[in-house]
This record gives sequence, C-alpha cells and structure tokens, in this order.
Amino acid sequence: MSMVSEENQEYWYQPEIQSLINGKSREHKARLAHTPPVCLSLKSALTRLEPADEFTFHLHQEALAQLPGIACNPVQRVVEDDGAQASEQCGRKRRIAIVFSGGPAPGGHNVIAGLFDAAMQRNPDNEVLGFLMGPEGIVEGLYQPLTREMVDQHRNMGGFSMIRTGRTKVDTREKMRLSRSTCKTLGIDALVIVGGDDSNTNAAFLAENLREEGIQVIGVPKTIDGDILVQDASGNSLCAVSFGFHTAALAFSRNIASLCTDAASDVKYWHICKVMGRVASHLALEVALQTHPTLTLIGEELADYVDDDRLKAARERGEQDYTAYGMTLRHLSRLICNAIVQRAAAGKNYGVLVIPEGLLEFINEIQVLIIKLSTLIADYNRTHDAGFHEVFSDLDAQTDYLRRMARESQERDQIFVWNQRDHDFFDDIPDFFKEGLLTERDSHGNFQFSQVETDKILMGLVKDYLSILKEKGLYKVGIDPQWYAGVLEREGLDPDGFASVLFRNADRKGEPLLFKESIISVKTLNHALVKEGLLSDGAAIPPAILKVYRKSEPDFRMQPHFYGYDGRGSDPTPFDCNYTYNLGRTVFALIAGGATGQMAVIRNLEKDVSEWEPMGVPLAALMHLEERKGKMALVMEKKLVDVQSPAFQVLKAMGAEWLAARAGEDPCRRPDSVWMTGAEDKPLTLLLNAMNTGSSRSPASENLL
Repeated sequence: MSMVSEENQEYWYQPEIQSLINGKSREHKARLAHTPPVCLSLKSALTRLEPADEFTFHLHQEALAQLPGIACNPVQRVVEDDGAQASEQCGRKRRIAIVFSGGPAPGGHNVIAGLFDAAMQRNPDNEVLGFLMGPEGIVEGLYQPLTREMVDQHRNMGGFSMIRTGRTKVDTREKMRLSRSTCKTLGIDALVIVGGDDSNTNAAFLAENLREEGIQVIGVPKTIDGDILVQDASGNSLCAVSFGFHTAALAFSRNIASLCTDAASDVKYWHICKVMGRVASHLALEVALQTHPTLTLIGEELADYVDDDRLKAARERGEQDYTAYGMTLRHLSRLICNAIVQRAAAGKNYGVLVIPEGLLEFINEIQVLIIKLSTLIADYNRTHDAGFHEVFSDLDAQTDYLRRMARESQERDQIFVWNQRDHDFFDDIPDFFKEGLLTERDSHGNFQFSQVETDKILMGLVKDYLSILKEKGLYKVGIDPQWYAGVLEREGLDPDGFASVLFRNADRKGEPLLFKESIISVKTLNHALVKEGLLSDGAAIPPAILKVYRKSEPDFRMQPHFYGYDGRGSDPTPFDCNYTYNLGRTVFALIAGGATGQMAVIRNLEKDVSEWEPMGVPLAALMHLEERKGKMALVMEKKLVDVQSPAFQVLKAMGAEWLAARAGEDPCRRPDSVWMTGAEDKPLTLLLNAMNTGSSRSPASENLL
C-alpha cells in the first residue's frame, strides 16, 4: 500500500475535490430537508382517543386467557381536542423509550422522528430514549437518550442505524423480569416496540406484564414482507400495509425491470428472481404489478391448486386421487417448462421469472416434510441434553438418524412422525436440498427458507424436463420467417421449397417457424431432406439449412438473483417517509391518551394524507395459536395474499399478456424512480385492493399498470 505524503494529503482535501466526493448526495440533502405532511387529527398539539365501536374483532379464547388485562381493549380513533383534560393529558412530562426489533425496514427513523417531534411539541421537557441493539437493550439496560441533532441526522433516511436493531425475544420469565426492572429503573412511562408479527407479539405480552407498573406499551407494524394486515370481523381494513413494504418492493422492482430489459437485449438468459417473503408472497405480487415479468409464481395460489385432469382420470377409473389436491414440485416444474416452451416457440428463449422466497412452503409435499422434520428436531432438542444439530453435525449422521426412525416405525408397525414413505421421498431429493431441509431452525423453531436455494431446486427439475421435451421435439426456438428466407436465398436455395419439409407450421404466415417434432438432430434433419428428395443420399446438408436448424436448437441458460437485504436497507419512498412519520405521531397520541397494548395504525392509506385516520388497534385481537418449536403458542397472525383480491386477480388476468408468447416486444413496465421531489407513489396492491372496498378512487390509481 503506497503512502500519501502530507503535501499530497492536503491537495486531496481541497474544497473543490471534497465537494465532489462529499458524503451527502443531492438526494441525501433533499431527504434531510423534507418535511412529511401530517394528517388533520395529528396536526393539533392536543388530541384525545375515542372508541371506534364500529370496528369489532373475534377474540381468540387463548388471547383472553393469556392477555386478560389488554384483551378487551377497544379500537381507538385519534381525534383533535382543545379541552382542558386533553391539555393536561398531552402536556404531562413523560419519559418514552423506543426499540427496533427484527430486520430493518425503510422508514423506521421517521417513526422516531414523528414520536420525537410530537413529544417535544406537547412538552419540551419530555424525554425520548432509544434502547440499543433491539430488545436485548431492554433486557440488558442498554440505551441512548435521543437528541434533536441525532433525530435530524436520520430524517427520511433508511436503515435502523440510529439505535440499531436485534432479534432477541422477551420470551422467558427471566427476560420479562429483567425488562420490567430496566423500565422501572429508568423511570420509563411508555415503551414503543417497532417490529413485525413476532415483535408485536412481544409487545402484547410486555403490555400485559408491565400494566400493573403503569408502563404503557405500544406496537408499530414494521415488515417489508407486507404480512401485517389488519381487518376487523366485517372485513374493514384498518392497516392495509406495513411500513417498509413499498420501498423494498420498488427497490426490487427497479432491479428486476432492468433484468427484463437485459433479457430482451441479450436474448439468451432466463433470470430467476427470488424475492423476500418467507411466509407470504405480497412482495412477489407487488413486484409483478410494478414490472410485468414474464412469469410470476404466487405461493398462495399454489396452495389452493387442484389438478382437475388427474381427478377426472381417477373418477373414470372409479378411484379417488387425493394427491391431486395441492401442487407438487414436479407439476410446478412442468408449469414453468410450459411457459419456457411457449416463449421459445415464439422465438423468445429468454425471460424473467419471479418467485417468493417461501415458495416451497406452499408445495404440499414439501410442507409436510418440513413440518415433520421440524417436529422431529424440536422433540429431540426437548428430550435430550444436547441439541439435534450438535449431536448430528453432518448430513450423513442426520440421514442415518432419520433412516433409523423410519425403520423403527416400520418394525413396530406404529404411526410415527417419520415413516418409510417419508424417508423414501427424502432420499430422492438432492443432497444440497436435504441439507437445507435439515438446517438449524430459527429462534422460533421455524424453517429458514432464506437458507435454501429454492431457485436451484426448482430449476434443476425444469432443466431435466426441458431435456425430455427437447428429445421429443417439443422444445424448439421459433425461427423468424424473414431471417429464414434471407439465409436460404443468399445460398441460392428456395425458401418455400424447403419450408413444408422443415416446419410444422409453414402454411401459417406471420408466425415464427417451428421445426417438425420429428427433426431433433442433424441425423433426423438429413433423413427428412433425403426422404423428400431435397438432398441426395450421402450428400452434405447445405450450410444455410444447418444454420437455420442450429438457430432452432434451444439452449436454456439461467441467472439466479435474490432480492432481500438490499430492499431492507433502501432509503424510504415518499409514501413510507410520510406514513412512518405519521405513525410516530400516532404513537404519541396513543400514549398521551393513556392507551396500552395497542398497535398504532393508519387507515385510508390509499387516499391523500389529509384523509388518513390514525388509530390504535388492540394487539390481543390480532393473535391466534400457531405451532412454535413443536408447541402451540399465542402469536400475531401473519396475513397471506388473498387470491380473491383485486390485486391478485389483475395479475391472473394479465398472465397471458405478460407471458408474451408471441412475436413482438414484451410488455415490461419500468417503475418510476424514487426522488423526494417527485410525486408520491403508493403500492399498487394497496390501490387496487382499495378500489374494491368502496373507497374513493385516488388520482394515483387512474393509470396503475
């Protein structure tokens, strides 16, 4: 490494040079200067909470049993108030702590900014603390007083770097005791937990446990996966999207739109784009609406799949085929192959496939395998001194243990979690997939789909089946008629004279030409030409004919891509900036109103900010029972893509159009660039689904696609 002299060092610090490489770009400066608009009921320095009795929930009995103190909370609406009681409530000095929990999501800093501004507006003596490194900071007492200078440096910026984040869960009595002790020692009046479904589950139990101490707990819906959606018992939407979703989806969409352009330019690759979303496919759906890729697979649709052809065949045999219910890996690979073959026939042996990260969880046979393996691992960990992955540290040892379990099940003739049929299926899958299925579970006992190369598994099957279709003469690249004619004419050959011998669709004008299914090699090509008298036996095939044939031979090449962490760390869109800032102010309004065990939400997000409605929704009402580490636990319910929703139906309706298995350019869409000075965009899924609820049509929905 070369040394820089002191004189040269000074040269590089000249103002002209430093202005070019300054750490703050023009957009960075514009973001710091941006002031998000505030919805009407939050503009006032004084607010109060009123019950919104028109919104009701079906409360799970287990929520009532485990969270009795907060279970009967009503939905609350934040309204403007200038009365003496509101003045006293809002103006009382408070010490509020906020913590980020789980993965980052664009907009988190604006939740802090909104909370901080509202708190200081009500009483300049208020204090806002940030627990550091996520919930670990609560347990260990790690915190940082937040100043205006700190907050101003992070306004409208991405990441959670101001106080950072972590995945520690307050899920034991000891951690709960330590958290209570920390909050009491610091004199915390209210604790704000910004996180996803698991973090808000923690918020509910903290609210229950800190209630007697007079410490309020408020949750904030954060996840780029978009699986925190709140509807009441009548289907009214109270939280249509979690913050960070829009930014991440656009970040992925801009990259995937570029791949659509690249694919159509280089005409030789299929780009396989896996986007984050372990449990739900919301991001994949939004990306599809934003970019119009060649093919998009939505996991929730696969889960409801029924193979009508197999059912019909079984009925004709007088049988019932239960395996026809639910998508299999093999059948899914066939669906992808069909799309590839159709486009190749149109002369397009390239494309862009979008799949959600958790696609395999919606494949029935894989889901059963994951559930069984997760149960086995959880049972082993619970009943032995050492953990499963500690004792069986490699694939051979793990497979041997499973083999013994299957043999024992067969020998005892009893129903075991793992039987010989399970093991036979497991034995048939590739080793790298076995390793993925047996990988250590996360802190909740969940299978970690991000550790599995879903695209590699799926596309391995696709490649195998494409080879079969190629051998059968069904997978061929369509030939442009004008190019074909030009190649033959330059060699003095009659295009029309050869066309009927070579092509199965020679009589259909304007279509790409497809070689006959029987012509699958140079040998069969030679035979066809000799048979029709266009070539003497033993003579060489004309170079022009060989050139055309080689052009028709498909060469499937794929490029895998994963979109996840880049979207989490993106700077928030104007929508997410404004949304999160108003969420932060909503949090303070809930605290000032005395609420606890509530999640801050904003209704009518599809409308103009002036029509947004800040509210508090009872966390307990969002809970259900779910298996965690082999046991049933009360957790917040994740919301999947509704296959009956307008957004999904648009995707289905446009599927053939976007597949574009025809001559001509693909109808790909380029999402708008995100600039703070530009028009405020919104998630297309949000706008489309709102159009079906009687909500007023927003200007942004006039030209959605």
